[in-house]
Formats: sequence, C-alpha cells, structure tokens
Amino acid sequence: MTELETPQKQLVLSLLKTPQSIKCVKHLRSIHVILLRTGLHRTSFAIGNFVNCCANQGLMSYAAQLFDQMPEPNSFVWNTMIRGFQQNHQPKNAMLLFDRMRFEPAGPDCFTFPFVIRACAELMDHLRGLCIHGLVLKVGLELDTFVGTSLIGFYGGFGDTKAARHVFDEMPMKDKVAWTVLLSSCVNKCSDLEDARKLFDQMPNKDLVVWNIMIFQYIKSGDVHNAEVLFNLAPVKDLLMYNTVLGAYARNGEIDDMLKFFRDMPTKDLVSWNSVIGGLVRDRRIDEAMSHFHQMQTEIVYPNEITLVSLLTACAQVGALDIGRWLHSYIDRNNHGSNIVVGTALVDMYSKCGDLESAEYVFNKLQNRDVVSWNAMIMGFSMNGQSNMTFQFFSRMKQESVVPNETTILSVLCACVHGGFVNEGRELFDSMIQELGMVPRLEHYGCMVDLLGRAGLLDEAYKLICTMPMEPHTGVWGALLGACKLHKNVELAETAIKHLNEIEHNDGGYLTMMSNIYANAGRWDDVSKTREFMLQKGVDKLRGCSSIEVNGEIHEFGAEEKIHPRVEEIRNMIDEISRRLRAVGHVSSRNEVFFDVEDEEKDKVLAYHSEKMAVAFGLIATEKGSVIRVVKNLRICGDCHAVMKLVSESFEREIVVRDRSRFHHFKNGCCSCGDYW
Repeated sequence: MTELETPQKQLVLSLLKTPQSIKCVKHLRSIHVILLRTGLHRTSFAIGNFVNCCANQGLMSYAAQLFDQMPEPNSFVWNTMIRGFQQNHQPKNAMLLFDRMRFEPAGPDCFTFPFVIRACAELMDHLRGLCIHGLVLKVGLELDTFVGTSLIGFYGGFGDTKAARHVFDEMPMKDKVAWTVLLSSCVNKCSDLEDARKLFDQMPNKDLVVWNIMIFQYIKSGDVHNAEVLFNLAPVKDLLMYNTVLGAYARNGEIDDMLKFFRDMPTKDLVSWNSVIGGLVRDRRIDEAMSHFHQMQTEIVYPNEITLVSLLTACAQVGALDIGRWLHSYIDRNNHGSNIVVGTALVDMYSKCGDLESAEYVFNKLQNRDVVSWNAMIMGFSMNGQSNMTFQFFSRMKQESVVPNETTILSVLCACVHGGFVNEGRELFDSMIQELGMVPRLEHYGCMVDLLGRAGLLDEAYKLICTMPMEPHTGVWGALLGACKLHKNVELAETAIKHLNEIEHNDGGYLTMMSNIYANAGRWDDVSKTREFMLQKGVDKLRGCSSIEVNGEIHEFGAEEKIHPRVEEIRNMIDEISRRLRAVGHVSSRNEVFFDVEDEEKDKVLAYHSEKMAVAFGLIATEKGSVIRVVKNLRICGDCHAVMKLVSESFEREIVVRDRSRFHHFKNGCCSCGDYW
C-alpha cells in the first residue's frame, strides 16, 4: 500500500457518502479510477455507494457494468442496484435483477421488496404484484412497515382500496407515511369522499401533507364548501394550501371571494398571482386583470408564460387591441418574445382583434414554428374573411413540412364557408380522410353542413347529416336551420328544429330563428305556437352583448343599454345615425324582430342593438378617422350589417365587428364578407 492510498480511500469514501457533491460523469470516472487503484472496487460498501451516485446521475448502464464485475455482491449492493433502476424509471431492469437476486446467497430482504413492489406498480403488472405479495408473506416480511406501505400504494394504484386497507390493518406499526399513502389511495380512487374523510378524521398527528391531500381532493370533486371548512380547521397552513383554495375560487368563478381571499393571504407567489389574473380573465374583468398584473410587478414578482398567455387570451376575447399592443411591447422589452407559446398567443390576439398585419409580422418572426402557431395564423385569416390568404398559408405550411392536424383542417374549412368555396371544401374534407388519415370530428361535419347549406345545397347538407358516423350536435343542426332560414325552406327547418329541441333545452336562439322562418313564410299560427312553446319552457334568446375598447378601457353594451355614464350622448348619436340613414333611404329589416311587436317598436329595438350602441359610443369617444373595433357574442343581424356599411361611408370611419363566427371589416360602404356570412 502506498502512502497516498489511505488518504485517497478516505477522500473517495467521504465523497461516496455525499452523492450530491458529485456533479458530473467526469467526477464519477475519476472516482472509479481511485476505486480501481485502491482496490475498493472489490468492497460492497464502496460499490454500493458508487451505484447510488450513478443512479443520481441517471447512469445505470455504467453502474450495471461495474456491478457485473463484482464476484459476490452483498444484499446492500443488490438492493442499491434495484432501487437505482426503479428510481430511474427502468422497472423491467429492476424486476430482472430481482429475479437474479432470488437465487443468490444474498436473497431479498425488507429493503428489496419496497422497490420491487413500486416497479410492479409502474409496470401496471397487477398479477406480478400479487405474486410479490405472496413472496413477502412466505419470507415473513408482511409486518414490516416499509414493505406494508409499498403494498398499500400498489393496491391503491389499482383502485383496490379494500386490499390496501387490509394490508394497513395488519401492520403492527403505522407511521405517518403509511397513513398518508392509504389516504392518497382512498381519495384517488373513491368517487365517494365519505370513506376518505372518515379515515382522515381517524388519523393521529395529521401533518400538512395530509391536510393538503384532503383539501385538494374536495376541490377536485367540486366540493369547495368542505374544502373551505377543512382549510379553516387546519392548525397550520402553508402557501400550497392557500394556493389550492385560491385556485378553486378562480376556477369556480367566485371572483369576489377569490379577491378577498387573495388580499388576506400572508404570502403570495407567482402561482397565486396567476390564479387571480386567470380568474379575472375568465370572468372577462380585463381591466382588473391588468391592474393586478401591474401590481404584481411592483411587488417584484416576475410573470411567466402562463401570466402573459392568460392576459393575451383576455385581450383576444374582448378585442382589447390597445392593451394587447402594450403587452406586446412589454414582452419584447423583457425578452419573452422568443417563447413559442407566448409568440403564438400574440398571433392569436392580433388575429382576433382584426389586426392581421401585426399578426403576420409576429408570426414571421417566430422561430421553430409548430402546428399550433400555423393554426393561429391560418384561423386568423379565415376568421377575417381572407380565404385566399388562408389557402396560401395552408400550402406554405405543407411546403415547410409541418403536418396539419384536425384544427388546421377546421380552420381552412371555415375559410371555405366564409368564402363560399364549395368544391374546395368538398376536396379538403375528402382529403382529410383519404390522404391525411384523420377522422372528422363533429366540428368538421358542422362546417361542411354550413358550407353546403349556405350555397343552397340543402338536400346534400341533410344527406351528410344522415350519414354521419356519430350523433349530430347542436352546431350541425343549427347550421342547417340557419341555411333553411337563408333559403326559406320551412319543411327542412322543421326537421332541424325538432332535433334541436331534443338536444338543447336552454337556448332560445334556435326557436327565435324558427319563429322568424315561420313569420317570413306568413305562417302566423306557427309563430304563435313557437312563442307559446318558448314561454312554457321558460327559454329565451341569449342576450346580445357587445364590447369596445377605448383608451385601454373595456366598455360593454347590452341591448338598449341604460347604465353607461355617457348614455345620453350615445342615444343622441344613435338619433344622428338614424337621421342619416333615413336621408339615404335606409329601411330597417324588421323581420329580425318578433311579429307581434308594432313597427315603431321594432325600429326602436333594432336601433338599440348592442353593436349599434357600441359603434355609437365609438363615434363619440374616439378620434375622427380612427378604426372602431367591436366584439359581439352573437351573430350580427342583417339590419345591423346593413347599417354598419352605411355608417362607415357616412362617417368616413372603418368599423371592424367580430361576431361569434367571423370578422366583418366595414369600409366605404362595403363589407369584407361581400354580404356572404
């Protein structure tokens, strides 16, 4: 033995005892050299710890080579190897090694079985797990706490809570881990939380982990009330528990409770802020979401892609282009623009705000564009009525070897609908099945029915519905009903409304459309029956709502809005619009209003449609010559469409209206849709 061997041995053994100090493969190789030079490679203690270091680095093949060179590894080395394979998600190798170990002098012990049982669970091999349990009983280790806890987790993973509870009850010593694993098994598989709650109440010395498991499970099942009760009972609360309850308020739309809870939280992290911002966005409280975003920055909490995508999605929802542009500049200043997810959200935001030039600019700057990015741009062109650009980008996408998916095809089919490209739509729908090997979804069939129906091919549209391989949904029958209204086919409309009444019981929009179809055909008795049926069912047409962004603030209008602070100015502007429309001979299209309303009242109802009020506000609140952008939750009606064209010419303003299916760009008395929508 040289003088250096003893210090080297001491050093290497010290390093092996602290595997976290070994940072890379180079360090491991150096240690291996010392093991060979000093003879430590023949000792089970050194090799066992070396294997542990390899496992931490994910180098089990390296560890296996060294293991195979050992003449007689002891149980410590065998167990370390099995644990290393299991922890590195190589359960098959762990089981193969276990099978070898069973026939070695150093047979399996209480340290072997926990990792073997976990390997069976990862392999989802229930039969093998049962065999291992039998072997545990055979060697008399069923009472061991660690082995028993592993068996509880195994049976719980397969939903066999009865077997898990049996193992638990047989254990003489039950530590916190055993209780926690049993509770986790119970709550993960039980649809009824009563048993889980009974177990929770029986648990001694409940720690934070257990409280968090039970609270989370109540929230996961939608029982926010019991989650609140447990939260208030918890003796100690950590940030995870606060965030879990906060997220529940946000997801359930209990926004005022969420904000109060958030204000009372002792500490907050990025997850907390994202939950609040996301909740406000889902509730369309965009101004408040932006306010919290700014407050978040003052408290030195830096946003991540979830924060930014949430806010960009909000801007897209309500057409808040000014806020979206500010967010874009923030993203560029803080170097988030290279993130493909954020970049795609920007493309989507600009597209849904009608600013395709900016959307295309962002899209062209994106690196490593994926199918989601392409879909955002293609759908943007489609929604904005630029069907030819949709086809161009679809071809460019395929040229760049990006494989289209179902969403891509849906976007291009929508472009066919908006442009009236029937043959192109048919070819694309057929190629989806024959060339791309995709199975059309309900949305694809809905687009095809809409495309054929608008073109007057009602029989072909109905035949397609009858041959669908799945049950048609409201979108499919609704598209056919809309086409029947357009082409005045009462008989087929009655077929469509019959199916719609069977599927949808709460939306009065379709019944309103059917009433108008009857009215246009002069079938007033059927109109009365439809109105009476609506009253009996207690259904009504969804309330129209339009929003407009002015100076970074969102203004929402319902029909005949009366609470806006500038409502008198808006009404005066609507009177001015009406005066100008009469001067050019415009007559309101009254067939969009129920027949039993007087003509004068019909004109008043039409004049105060939500999009007209939003445009009137835009005329008085924005600079002359600027673009007025409105977002509506319903399809724009024929009268409003005609009025928007005339207003754009009379007031020399470009008006962009996004309804629930597409964009309308009104300029100089014309619309981008070519009056085909």
